[in-house]
Amino acid sequence: MKIRYVIKRLSNPRVRRRLKIGSSLFGGAILIAVVLKIVYDIGYFDAQALKQANKTELPTSNPVLNLKSAQLIVSGALKEDVNTPKTLVTEIVSDNSSLATVIIENNRVKKVGWIINSRLFFTGNLYNEVGINLTEGIERQYNEPFAR
Repeated sequence: MKIRYVIKRLSNPRVRRRLKIGSSLFGGAILIAVVLKIVYDIGYFDAQALKQANKTELPTSNPVLNLKSAQLIVSGALKEDVNTPKTLVTEIVSDNSSLATVIIENNRVKKVGWIINSRLFFTGNLYNEVGINLTEGIERQYNEPFAR
């Protein structure tokens, strides 16, 4: 008995029209959701590919500071000619990747220099977080007359 009642209601033209409109809106919403999902997936996979490409470009090993690279950093920081520098790196005391200590010589005067992150170079006094002068410590360790 209930089935006949439902069929009778569905045969009404007004109800059919409302069902068509409702199913069209529901189908349109599903279609928009599928298109947005596809667009999102394409963008996500493109972003992942870009991340992978950036990871392959990064060096996997820590850069090692040698005399030649230290000389290039010092010459560049002092704006000297790289081929004929006036200031020479004579020794690398510590080869830390973030803070390297070098001994430089200019006109037979030796100084302690600091190379930070393989870029920044300076010859002033360097203090640690406790307040100890690291430059004086290097000078005492090597027992050489360094210029100030």
